[in-house]
Amino acid sequence: MDHLPSWLLTQTAAHAHRLVGDGFAAVGARGYHYRLLESLLADGPASQAALGRRTGIHLSDLVGALNELEADGYVARSPDPADRRRNVITVTEKGQERARELAERAAAIQDELLAPLTAQERDQFTALLRKVLAGASGRTPGV
Repeated sequence: MDHLPSWLLTQTAAHAHRLVGDGFAAVGARGYHYRLLESLLADGPASQAALGRRTGIHLSDLVGALNELEADGYVARSPDPADRRRNVITVTEKGQERARELAERAAAIQDELLAPLTAQERDQFTALLRKVLAGASGRTPGV
């Protein structure tokens, strides 16, 4: 089986999923928390629907993760001035600090996952994964 790239990707993805889950759980977080905070910091406040589209998190999972982040004071919901029927999600100051902590944790997880590779191999591997993913989604790599 180890001659099949699909099998190798599946096994590697399962390993990466375990590392991410365990790595974030060790600090009382989930991968969704990191994705949401990073999206809010990079692209600004957004409605729940927009956050779901930006992060690829399904609405049912998104609401639960946002509830957790809000309960811990990392995000705030406020009525959208343009449409009072929906809320806008923003990162709090405490959430900005949490995002930095989770970014450091994510970097450590990547280091653990890619430990067998040199820095050059890591860059090449990441570029190749990006290319495969772009091909699967019909996009041009790097776009």
